[in-house]
Amino acid sequence: MKQLSVITILVVTIICLSFNLKQKSLYNGLYNNSLKAFKEKQELLLITIQKADVTDPQGKDRIRKQIGESRTNLKALDFWLRYLEPVVYKKLNGPLPVEWENEVFEKFENPYRREGAGLSLASLYLEETSVRKDSLSKLIVSSIDAIKTFEADSITKELNSYHHFFLANRLYLLNMAAIYTTGFECPDTSSIIPELLTMLKDVREIYSCYNKCFPAAPLTDAYLEFYNQAIVYVNNQSSLFSLFDHFDFIRDYVNPLFRMNQELIRQYDVVSRNYNDYSLNNFSNSIFSKALYLSQNSKGIYSLVEDDKLLAEIKQTGRLLFYDPVLSGNNLRSCASCHKPMEYFTDTTQATALNFDKSQRLTRNTPSLINTIYNHLLMLDGKHISLQNQAKEVILNPVEMNSLENEMIRKVLSCRQYKNAFSKFLKYTPEEKEITLGHIVSAITFYYADFSKYDAAFDDAMNKKSSISREAKNGFNLFMSKAQCGTCHFIPLFNGVKPPYIGSEFEVLGVPDDTGFTHLSKDSGRHHVNPAPETRHAFRTGTLRNNRYTPPYMHNGIFRTLEQVIDFYDAGGGQGKNLPVDNQTLSADSLRLTMNEKKELIAFLESLNENIIFESPPASLPSSSIKRYNERKVAGEY
Repeated sequence: MKQLSVITILVVTIICLSFNLKQKSLYNGLYNNSLKAFKEKQELLLITIQKADVTDPQGKDRIRKQIGESRTNLKALDFWLRYLEPVVYKKLNGPLPVEWENEVFEKFENPYRREGAGLSLASLYLEETSVRKDSLSKLIVSSIDAIKTFEADSITKELNSYHHFFLANRLYLLNMAAIYTTGFECPDTSSIIPELLTMLKDVREIYSCYNKCFPAAPLTDAYLEFYNQAIVYVNNQSSLFSLFDHFDFIRDYVNPLFRMNQELIRQYDVVSRNYNDYSLNNFSNSIFSKALYLSQNSKGIYSLVEDDKLLAEIKQTGRLLFYDPVLSGNNLRSCASCHKPMEYFTDTTQATALNFDKSQRLTRNTPSLINTIYNHLLMLDGKHISLQNQAKEVILNPVEMNSLENEMIRKVLSCRQYKNAFSKFLKYTPEEKEITLGHIVSAITFYYADFSKYDAAFDDAMNKKSSISREAKNGFNLFMSKAQCGTCHFIPLFNGVKPPYIGSEFEVLGVPDDTGFTHLSKDSGRHHVNPAPETRHAFRTGTLRNNRYTPPYMHNGIFRTLEQVIDFYDAGGGQGKNLPVDNQTLSADSLRLTMNEKKELIAFLESLNENIIFESPPASLPSSSIKRYNERKVAGEY
């Protein structure tokens, strides 16, 4: 009887395993069938391009129709493909012909050239007056070839476990908020909302199939019901993306769905093996939370410290150092000389700060330090990968603070208060045998990073804690549609970091050297760091938060008001102002914004200002054993 019982158990186990495999094969089958259908559409599109006369309007219409049908098929797969292999995805629907940004992994390897291909670029090329059949064909051939990656066992095996599902779903929801409704990768604006609706329905089918195949870790009924309500909402909206209510859609549907999905990620102990999840925080329940993703380690060398009391001491030491000109070569200049805390850690009084020599000017505007912790690459040209490296360069740079490392450390440690503090902190950095520049700059970055954790009125509105004005809401909807701002400044930080928040985008805007637009700015930007034709005059897209308090604007501080900035974009950037910018990434076409629309945009931008609680400068600085250093002033002299 005992033996029979064991046999019975084995038989039941085999039957259960067989059932599970059969069920999971349904999920894999949906993926494979969708991929096959897309591949067939791409092959048909290629044939259409090769047979059509691309100079004939009817020939172009046939190609447009095939591109549209291919995009529909792709959207049925977007849920999986973007997550499973995002770099290869750009061969299917890349928004740019060439990208150099190596994203967060530039912390580990040099940037490399990545060519885009696929449907978005095909749509753009088709509308060019000098469109060539071979150029169009090449884009689709590259796309068809890329599909092989998604057919590989290394990709499809990920579908055999539930873990990928909730992480892919998270990315899908983040893209729903930040990308799918903005035209970022869909040149035909009339197709944006219809594509969104089609994709919502296709993903509902994925949800249904998944729940049948993975009953032990399902999407909840509450989630599915809410998702259906989102479909109904979009179905009842205008199909024109300029009339679509992006605000209500994100606040009332996308953000709550994101929260539910995050709860399921934690409930099911979802484990990631994908670099898409490198920065995202499983414990953030809102897209509009400053905890959504992590990009910079403000603790630096003190990463192992968790004790709140000790961290408070490190922060207080960093605060004193931030105001202390002892860090400079002449004891007259401090971090606060240029990054004035009461001015949102920037300098609103001048386009660019004084050079160390007090006579010349630096070439770039002083950036605010607020929210810098939400960028993977720092400086306007993306030169640095950590806050600490950035701080070190400023201190040692001959034209900024002009210190010599060993001399500066000696001066700091001549102050007993600093020496006692850093001697205590040294015990918590076991890899270091003596006090270093790393200890000093890490205290500084830990101090100022704390001012990046405040919310704005817009965050509170999206989290349903309060409301914003009708004018601000209209401005947000313009921002995401007609004004095209949302294609570069992504939710939620409204900077160049887009889902899955592992990269900083750089844009070529054609910023002028003067307000008369007679000359292009000579600053080559990203080209200094990574020389390439595409990076010439490119700058990292900064955050729009606290914009009211951080003038002047652009890398050279050329514009004093938000109105000037909006007029510049409305005109089509440098190209729109007839400046020679052959690699401009901003559209040169006028946005044709009305005066009222510009006012609404500014009302929205005002809702991004954060209610930060600043503190007064220290009353005095630590005394030095070297008498001449005790003449230094709080915050320096220039």
